[in-house]
Amino acid sequence: MVTASQMGTADRDYTRQRPATPALPSVTKWLIFLNVGIFFADTLFLNHQIMEFGTFAIQSAIFEGRIWEFLTFQFIHASLGHVVFNCVGIYFFGPWMERWWGSRRFLLFYLLCGAAGAAFFSLLVFSHLLSDSYQTGLVGASAGIYGILIGVAVIAPNLRVALLFPPIEMSIRTMAMVVLAIAIGSILLSLGGNEGGEAGHLGGAILGFILVRFSFLLGKNGGAPPSSVSRPRSAPNWDAKLRPRTTIDLAAATEIDRILDKISLHGFQSLTDEERELLREASENHPS
Repeated sequence: MVTASQMGTADRDYTRQRPATPALPSVTKWLIFLNVGIFFADTLFLNHQIMEFGTFAIQSAIFEGRIWEFLTFQFIHASLGHVVFNCVGIYFFGPWMERWWGSRRFLLFYLLCGAAGAAFFSLLVFSHLLSDSYQTGLVGASAGIYGILIGVAVIAPNLRVALLFPPIEMSIRTMAMVVLAIAIGSILLSLGGNEGGEAGHLGGAILGFILVRFSFLLGKNGGAPPSSVSRPRSAPNWDAKLRPRTTIDLAAATEIDRILDKISLHGFQSLTDEERELLREASENHPS
């Protein structure tokens, strides 16, 4: 986000073919299409009329009642690099969260995190912690993306992420801590000249953490926080199929393999409560 002014197998060999990579989930796919399509339509054909209509600013969104700007700014981007960078983030992290939430809740989660970015930006301006004015424009999908990133870090903190720049590998929890430190440092020390955008990032991240940690707020799991959040060891242990399990009986091993296959194909949110409990018990009794 920028301110507009600155635009295994258990007891047998792992020889069978692994399940095909699932197609890009529908909401993630449409978010990418919309962001790219709106950018090119506005730039090439509409002479930035969409940007003029949908950019978030405190003056227009709050004082003039243009509340739709809390949503529309999330689909507007300042440059080609800006929209490409954000769509890459949606592409890599969006499917993970969409399969965990389910498509409808994921869309609501994403849009709420984006709106929280604008709200947090406004709060910091009102409290004079940011020097931006009421007319400063805010555009970009980054607040929603930061909500997704922090959400994945809560659910699967040990998930490994390989970065292109710099070319290093780290856990997603470490990555989340780094990007949050950058956002906070930029705001407090006025570094980089995009403090308003970093405030938006931080707002999206805060709400993303809250909604995933307390997922009953969006009606997930019948009002109870998911086991993958309160006991994160069970969720990210995707490599369990590659490790021998010699002390578990054959029936249990077969059931665990079936559950892991189900996760691979349909995501963690597809499991029943009984399947989640069995996976949790297997993880605790046979740690990797």
